[in-house]
Formats: sequence, C-alpha cells, structure tokens
Amino acid sequence: QVRLQESGPGLVKTSQTLILTCTVSGYSISANYYYWNWIRQAPGKGLEWIGLISYTGSRDYNPSLAGRTSISRDTSKNQFTLQLSSVTPEDTAVYYCARSDGPYTHKLEISRDDRDYDYWGQGTQVIVAS
Repeated sequence: QVRLQESGPGLVKTSQTLILTCTVSGYSISANYYYWNWIRQAPGKGLEWIGLISYTGSRDYNPSLAGRTSISRDTSKNQFTLQLSSVTPEDTAVYYCARSDGPYTHKLEISRDDRDYDYWGQGTQVIVAS
C-alpha cells in the first residue's frame, strides 16, 4: 500500500520560507515511472498544482510560482520536500503531496477525483500570518 504523509509547520510568518516534507512508504520515489507532486487548496478555491519531482529527479513548477518554489528529494529517506519562499497570506492553504503517473504540468488546476493522481497525502494546513 502506497502512503504519503505531509509534515511541516502549521504557521509561518509573511516573508519567511515554508518548508514541507512528504514521506512516502510502500513505493520508492526513485522507481519507474512515477511523479511526485505538491498541490494546494486555498480557502474557497480549487486545487492548484505547485510542482513535481520525477523518479529521475527532474523538476517542473507552476509558472505562477516558479520563482519562489523549489522541490528536492532525499531518496535515502524516501522523502521529497517543498520550499516556498517569500510567503504571503495568499499562500495560506491546505498543502497536499500526491503521486501521478505522468508529468501533467499543463494541469494547473486539478480535481480531487482526477485519475492521473492515484495516491494522496491527507493534507496539512498552513497559515501564513501577516
């Protein structure tokens, strides 16, 4: 059974860097041919794709966030990490990590029942305080 679990601070201050980690069990993040994504949902809005890291370690980001986003991985711990810099209250959201079977970088908005994403973490609430 593949499981993903997000961890990180629930509260950050404006201008700080948000760091979230997704710990994966049941499947290696470096094994063919899956992609490991960060997705968020702000209050009253839909799911927004943030970025991904592939099984090879290559990365892609949502253009609207690319200048502030970095995704990395630690294959020894089977984890991947999101760093989002210069946060503002507009970055307040529930943040999810999810696995996909392809690099669906054109899907900047996602639905929860999108079959391209087969496993999700439970999500972690992040509040950015002004």
